Amino acid sequence: MVSPAVNVVRYTALFSGIVYGVVHRQTLQQQFDKREAEKEVQLRQHWLEEAKKAWANKQKSDNSLITDPDAPGFDLEAVLKSFDK
Repeated sequence: MVSPAVNVVRYTALFSGIVYGVVHRQTLQQQFDKREAEKEVQLRQHWLEEAKKAWANKQKSDNSLITDPDAPGFDLEAVLKSFDK
């Protein structure tokens, strides 16, 4: 038989380990969630910057070019030349 004092120490160590594990996992999860949120924000900022660059490039391009084949001023030769650039 094991003395009651040894059992108390065993169960106290077991309970302490379980509590430590739960608290430590919560801490690690919070850190992970924070890093993932920061990555998401950076990714969205990158997408926003790319979209702004694409919009600026689109605005710089020749706006007089009509690419809709159903439009009355459509010029196939001009469209093909713009694709060669």
